[in-house]
Amino acid sequence: MALLCCLAIFCLALLQSSHSAVIMSMRNHHNTHHHSSGPMIHTNQTTCAMFAGTWVQDDSYPMYQSSECPLIIDPEFNCQMYGRPDSEYLKYRWRPLNCELPRFNGVEFLLKMKGKTVMFVGDSLGRNQWESLVCLIYSAAPQTQTQMVKGDPLSTFSFLDYGVTLQYYRAPYLVDIDMMEGKRVLRLEEISENSQAWLSADVLSFNTGHWWSHTGGLQGWDYMESGGKYYKDTDRLAALEKGMRTWANWVDKYIDTTRTRVFFLSISPTHYNPNEWNGGATPTTTKNCYGETSPMTVSGVVYPGTTYPDQMRVMDSVIREMRNPPFLLDITMLSELRKDGHPSIYSGDLSPGQRANPARSADCSHWCLPGLPDTWNQLFYTTLLF
Repeated sequence: MALLCCLAIFCLALLQSSHSAVIMSMRNHHNTHHHSSGPMIHTNQTTCAMFAGTWVQDDSYPMYQSSECPLIIDPEFNCQMYGRPDSEYLKYRWRPLNCELPRFNGVEFLLKMKGKTVMFVGDSLGRNQWESLVCLIYSAAPQTQTQMVKGDPLSTFSFLDYGVTLQYYRAPYLVDIDMMEGKRVLRLEEISENSQAWLSADVLSFNTGHWWSHTGGLQGWDYMESGGKYYKDTDRLAALEKGMRTWANWVDKYIDTTRTRVFFLSISPTHYNPNEWNGGATPTTTKNCYGETSPMTVSGVVYPGTTYPDQMRVMDSVIREMRNPPFLLDITMLSELRKDGHPSIYSGDLSPGQRANPARSADCSHWCLPGLPDTWNQLFYTTLLF
């Protein structure tokens, strides 16, 4: 109980702190939408801090099994199928400080979103969330007719009996990448190619972040272009800000917010540095998330290195200046506590040799399914429908 009290005080302090710009901006953005509320649900963020709270054990979780949607979950997220030996990480529920979230109801989602299209746009964390939402709904209505088409950049899962379409559009930088003379050019002020596919959606959920800091073989471009000039590299935060402003200007110009709901997923944290959760003590078993089986405690939390807080400040600054800002689904801190939720070596994308070397190969960026993205979607569901 003492730990829960400390966590509640910690999260409340975050909510009230002048440094928690992202959390505060989420509250302001949410107040632009008004929905009827059910019992115990307070969608006015001045009374219900949905993103500040604690993880509690709940044996009724997970809300589905990976075996219930085997063709949906990508191998890299399907931890149970690829040998993860523990399951306690599946049995945690997010409990906000002063309200209760409704349990995700897939049939209710289909009924309330009948005839609608929901599209996730961004990097593989967006795909993580898209696959989670498909599984949450499909496991609740397994007899309904469905159709799935996986492609690049667009993948679609349709619930045909309800006319509900869930889509994922791969655009890790949101702005366009063009091929020029065999080179990949990241166009910081151009978004017209990607955005044509987004206009027909009734709900749009965007994310970006991790790819802006990638270097070497993980870097997704060869040149950046801005103002007609080409760069082999440039300040990554400045590039992110330009790309974000291009996206924000597009949303403000082309999205009719009376018809289309817009969300933005905050930065999803990684867990490659045990110093973030062990209080600086020398790690005894791991150099990353490998072997972690329970959420982080408040004591010793340092969030999360140096890159992501800076990226969050840039995103928050851009979103604050928008004429029609999205609802910020602020999952960063609640996800930071879940060092236990990553695929680690239990990913279908890894070879046996890679699995034998977790110090080099563990995936501490994506999330297992079932797992943490189901909570992101519970918050998404609450905000969208209540």
